[in-house]
Amino acid sequence: MKYLYLVFLFAYCTIGYSQESVKSNADIDGLKLFPNPVTQSKVFIETTTNAPKEIAIFDVLGTQVLQTTIIGRELNLSRLDKGMYIIRILENNKVATRKLIIK
Repeated sequence: MKYLYLVFLFAYCTIGYSQESVKSNADIDGLKLFPNPVTQSKVFIETTTNAPKEIAIFDVLGTQVLQTTIIGRELNLSRLDKGMYIIRILENNKVATRKLIIK
């Protein structure tokens, strides 16, 4: 019976914190990610404020393959192989996640 209460407590805490983080991490205003699919090993990331951005790119298995910070708009992807990736962009405590295809 103690284990059942522990499972319910864990589920309650997990759901509570996950909903709280969604409210605080709104999508980035005016985010544009182009070209997608990428063909020239460069992608451009524009936002309304164009502040410095922390970029993390993950492969389809969830392994982080690239982490960098960009100040301008241009991100060089020449180190990545062709395929499908997930890109996470963090700017001014706001997070956006998009699918990224490299051809």
